Amino acid sequence: MPAMTFDLFDALPADSNAPPAVETLAPGAVVLHGFARDAGPELLAAVQTISAEAPFRHLITPGGLRMSVAMTNCGERGWVSDRTGYRYDAVDPESGRPWPAMPAVFRSLAEHAAEAAGYPGFAPDACLINRYLPGTRLSLHQDRDELDLRAPIVSVSMGLPAVFLWGGLRRADRPGRFRLAHGDVVVWGGPSRLVFHGIAPLADGDHALTGSERINLTFRKTR
Repeated sequence: MPAMTFDLFDALPADSNAPPAVETLAPGAVVLHGFARDAGPELLAAVQTISAEAPFRHLITPGGLRMSVAMTNCGERGWVSDRTGYRYDAVDPESGRPWPAMPAVFRSLAEHAAEAAGYPGFAPDACLINRYLPGTRLSLHQDRDELDLRAPIVSVSMGLPAVFLWGGLRRADRPGRFRLAHGDVVVWGGPSRLVFHGIAPLADGDHALTGSERINLTFRKTR
């Protein structure tokens, strides 16, 4: 089957059955459809600048497995993984230097998205940048390495669409499946802060801004 092609405005269908602009996943968790679409080119340009200084890499899990999703970080701290465990670190272990500063456009988007979802005052100090290629996935997991779990998670999708897996508070809970298009932002916190979530294997495609890639920005307050 040929790869699907997606343009700059990979928008929701314009009919009465289209999902609402704000889609509720669970108490405290929403998808803001198209919230970051207009900022896409500026966000992606910033990703290129960041990855030139702190290149994408495939982290090794504590169990010795290589993650299929490539990642880098920006902000005061970055999320890293190796044989010693998962953690946040102010220094890029590959360069020995601090992570690139978080761009103002990143911080502004995260703050406004959190406020739109009912979490005013969000002040992220870390942004995880994940790069997906067709076939890559992110298994169900919880975001629980942060010291203050009162702050929400803000996750921005750019490029190829993905299937977001939204589970429950137990790994065994069967996840729902939600399509995330370019510019969609998922925000979750409160009673949903520790819900298991992931990304199904990315389908082939070609997007006008990212080609055969999906880029995800995940904003967190780590302490």
